[in-house]
Amino acid sequence: MMAAQTCSECAVRDRALCASLDDDELGALNTLGQKRKLARGQTLQWAGEESLVCANLLSGVLKLSATTPDGREQVVGLLYPADFVGRPWAELADFTVTALGDAELCVFPRQPFERVLEDHARMERLLLQRTLAALDEARARMLTLARMSAREKLAGLLIDLADRAQGCRATAFGPVTFDLPLTRGEMAEVLGLTIETVSRQLTRLKAEGAINLMGARGITIRDRAKLEAA
Repeated sequence: MMAAQTCSECAVRDRALCASLDDDELGALNTLGQKRKLARGQTLQWAGEESLVCANLLSGVLKLSATTPDGREQVVGLLYPADFVGRPWAELADFTVTALGDAELCVFPRQPFERVLEDHARMERLLLQRTLAALDEARARMLTLARMSAREKLAGLLIDLADRAQGCRATAFGPVTFDLPLTRGEMAEVLGLTIETVSRQLTRLKAEGAINLMGARGITIRDRAKLEAA
């Protein structure tokens, strides 16, 4: 009962992978789960190391990265609250998972979690759906990097961040304000641009009235239509 109550109070309960489970099934799953907090820059797992855990991301943003043969880091994806972290049935981790800010996860040992999936077809099916969605997202990112201009790339990223961010509004339909989870350097990595290009495009979008910038990370989407047109 305590486990079910804990899940009912979870901010991502209705969107996370375990949303497909009833209270009794959640109780069984929670005998495996453990809350874990990561500070900015802290790594959950390293690419190439043994894959020991899977997790639901409760808060914060994580980045998935790989290291190129010449030692450079390449950001290949972002994970937001309610996203699933890790890859069941994989012995080794494909990517390094690092917190972009303070984050909290519900972490499960990988092998026991695999057995839970085998016993719960609904959750296994939902994981497959999310995996296919992530594949579609990766393909879309490849198209973005290959075909879009710097302006289009940045505008698309800002729209995605605004849709996924835990922002605030002064009124129900007013502009959304949130903190960017990425530095300009990290945005440049994600989009295949230089920091200077990202800074120029942000300044341009601000001058056009699409966004407003506040400090190092704060941003307001002032005119979403202009951003979408970009």
